[in-house]
Amino acid sequence: MVTAPRLNVVDSSAWLAYLADDATAPQFAEAIEDTANLVVPTICILEVFKVVARQRDEVDATQAATVMLQGTVVDLDATLALAAARIGLARKLPLADSVVYATAQQAGAILWTQDADFMGLPDVRYVPRSAG
Repeated sequence: MVTAPRLNVVDSSAWLAYLADDATAPQFAEAIEDTANLVVPTICILEVFKVVARQRDEVDATQAATVMLQGTVVDLDATLALAAARIGLARKLPLADSVVYATAQQAGAILWTQDADFMGLPDVRYVPRSAG
């Protein structure tokens, strides 16, 4: 029996590590580069664009967003918003993290992250930030 590959959601922290090619980037490369199985919450596009534009410029931010758009983009609709609110309350997650985790859960995906808020949650692959 052949099983389908698992879907992946990559949190903004992991996207930023990958795009900056920092020491942890290789740990996120497979999930990001497998665009057929990549699910991208719109809130991650917003967060990554904002950080890259602030740290570099808008041209680089647009290029980062273009890479992210290669996956399946999931919009925040009312159903997902309510799921995120419930998860946020239950797990004590900040708003954006709640949306990202709810998106991963809704898709049946693994969440890849460097954000310690997700540590220990089911279906999360947490990679600590590099020291430098």
